[in-house]
Amino acid sequence: MNPRKIFNKTIPFVALLSLLSIASCSKGTAVKKGSEAKPSLGQEQQVKGGGEMKEMAGMQGMSGMQGTKEGEMKAGEKPSEFVVPVERQQQIGVTYAKVERKPLRHTIRAVGLTVPDKTRNWQFVSRVDGYIQKLHVTAPGELVEKDAPLLSIYSPDLLTSEREFVELLRMRDEAKTKDARETPQRLIESAKRRLQLWNITEQQIAELEKTRKASDTLTLLSPFRGVVQSVPLEQGKSVKTGDMLVEVADLSVVWVWAEFYENELSMLQAGQKIAVTAKSYPGEKFDGTISLINPFIDETKRTAKVRIDIPNADFRLRPGMYVNAELEMDMGTALTIPVSAVMPTGARSIVFVDKGEGKLEPRIVQLGSKYGDIYEVQSGLQENERVIASANFLIDAESKVQGALKEFGEGQKAENTAAAETKP
Repeated sequence: MNPRKIFNKTIPFVALLSLLSIASCSKGTAVKKGSEAKPSLGQEQQVKGGGEMKEMAGMQGMSGMQGTKEGEMKAGEKPSEFVVPVERQQQIGVTYAKVERKPLRHTIRAVGLTVPDKTRNWQFVSRVDGYIQKLHVTAPGELVEKDAPLLSIYSPDLLTSEREFVELLRMRDEAKTKDARETPQRLIESAKRRLQLWNITEQQIAELEKTRKASDTLTLLSPFRGVVQSVPLEQGKSVKTGDMLVEVADLSVVWVWAEFYENELSMLQAGQKIAVTAKSYPGEKFDGTISLINPFIDETKRTAKVRIDIPNADFRLRPGMYVNAELEMDMGTALTIPVSAVMPTGARSIVFVDKGEGKLEPRIVQLGSKYGDIYEVQSGLQENERVIASANFLIDAESKVQGALKEFGEGQKAENTAAAETKP
């Protein structure tokens, strides 16, 4: 056989054996190194004995620590402290606040629209056929006093009814006996009711009974002091029964329809006093009372309308004016901390408690409601403890850096200890 061919076949085989040998050696070396880096159970307990074991026990329950589950730590539990020198705290702008017991006041705000009180709004409707003889008010916005004339209607039917009423009065007066007066008296009462149905007031009927002069003109009087809201008629225009003549609104009390969110409705009840402000009168407050809470929720805005009654004797609040409604409620007293002291981490809230001399302790707290710029503290803190009120995220970053360096140092120390023990 040719020696050259034998050599060419032998070389690949030798190379393959060499590679297998190198891989076997590498694996053995890796296993050895792994055994050196990982001490035995007894060695590990020796390395982590004493103070280090206590420190690690204090860290259990914090997010990311071995042997604990996320969310297992409860409010008030104390993880290990860490140190940020006072000089360093001053450099990053740390401020402090005390855990204090304060009175809690909750304010609910809403926007509302002013409208007339419908129980004090009067629409005059023609109850006879006739013609507008004279308009005593001509435009919306005119102020009218009680019993002031609004308009006069000429009506032949009215003249006929008044003449009938005057004639019945004459027949009653001329009757000689009591029995003879009974029939005219019944007819007089019937005629009087008919005149009242035509918007003739008691005073006007009494005047007709006194003067005994029938008139073909009906003058409508304002039933209260108010403001003319609409006058859809012109002088000389004919009117029929059912036509709207004039509308007068008494604005001595107005309604405000305010919209409150559905989660605020449980705090409201009829009879509560509420303050109303308007941009037209800066610095002034109008006292109102909640009179009605609409139980129906707007499906789009998730709000319900609440009616507020406001005295308005000087007519300063006008229909169509937007106002702000504010309801302040006393919620008692409780432990509080500033909102800026809380660092939210998802489902939990953390504050840093100042232990003095640069020592800080992260503390998980249970918070209640938010009142302005403070939180109610339900658990996790004690009164007069001092907490970090600003630069929380910088403090958190500082603690994470220290934790990473500490873990790195412990790992190096464990490796050095294991290497020293494995030397012959």
